[in-house]
Amino acid sequence: MTPVTQAPVPARVVLNQADIDRALTRIAHEILEANKGSKDLVLLGIPRRGYPLAVRLAQKIAAADPAVDASAIVGQLDVTMFRDDLSHQPTRPPHHTQLPLTGIDNKVVVLIDDVLYSGRTIRAALDALVDLGRPRIVRLAVLVDRGHRELPIRADHVGKNLPTSSSEKVRVRLEETDVIDGQTVNEVVIEAGP
Repeated sequence: MTPVTQAPVPARVVLNQADIDRALTRIAHEILEANKGSKDLVLLGIPRRGYPLAVRLAQKIAAADPAVDASAIVGQLDVTMFRDDLSHQPTRPPHHTQLPLTGIDNKVVVLIDDVLYSGRTIRAALDALVDLGRPRIVRLAVLVDRGHRELPIRADHVGKNLPTSSSEKVRVRLEETDVIDGQTVNEVVIEAGP
């Protein structure tokens, strides 16, 4: 992916690079514990920032379990065409869905996203999964859960619960996707809303 250049916005940093790394390490161990190991495990990142987080988690799982090939358990799940708000928001270009070679049938699939907010993206991800196969179990891991759910969806693994007002914006900035002032960043910030 080509990093996107963004203009700097005054924001409050709530997670820095070390905090993100610690949260992902904890989530990786929670996933292994919940699954009782790495057998039948598949991590599917939701573009844009869920996929790089899934890659990082797969690397941490492989470091904890040397029998795991990180590249063999990670994939990307595009949910663009399954969203229920396409008529209300500007369309964004679809990303490529890429499943691990093992597929998802009868696997333990962990959906990975950066921020859990209304739950609508995850609902779309569940709809997309139905078109691709039948996992044995579907779990959800997010870096940040900010509340304000509109659908009955809950994350199984959370890096940080971050209560916010609905007018605030939570931004996850990752070196794989974001450049600010010519520098790559790894941080989670809260920006004041309008």
